[in-house]
Amino acid sequence: MPDFYYIPLSPPCRGSVLTAKAVGVELNLKRVDVLAGEQMKPEFVAINPQHCIPTLVDGDFTLWESRPISCYLANKYGKDDTLYPADVKTRATIDRLMYFDMGTLFFRFGEYVFPVLFRGEDKPNPEKLEKLQEALGWLNGFLEGHDFAVGNNITVADHTLVATVSTLEA
Repeated sequence: MPDFYYIPLSPPCRGSVLTAKAVGVELNLKRVDVLAGEQMKPEFVAINPQHCIPTLVDGDFTLWESRPISCYLANKYGKDDTLYPADVKTRATIDRLMYFDMGTLFFRFGEYVFPVLFRGEDKPNPEKLEKLQEALGWLNGFLEGHDFAVGNNITVADHTLVATVSTLEA
């Protein structure tokens, strides 16, 4: 059973947990208290020198960053390739949307909410909200014409995107 070091409220962590559930692999969930600095303890840095969350340890293999973790879980434990198809164009589109989440959607989410949640600012910046709304508009455009992010089957991109969007809704 792979060890999964995570933060329960983190959208990237939740995206990987969704993928694990979809492929039927049970994770040994290891909550990391970043506010207490647990990710900086020597025993964690020995596992992940970048000390970022999430981190997966599967036997002798260690991987961090949620999106590659989701792809790894789909490739290793998936019963078929529907979550992360082998078709080059489909996979490239999935990758693009996962990078869109990382570099645009989740990034803009963080720029909007993290100053209030973690830096003590009184209220969110309205300009950051406009940027976030722009990213959500692009996402809506990507979803037009099909049931899921990439066609009519759920993929790892959906797990990543829904984790971010559902956090916005909360």
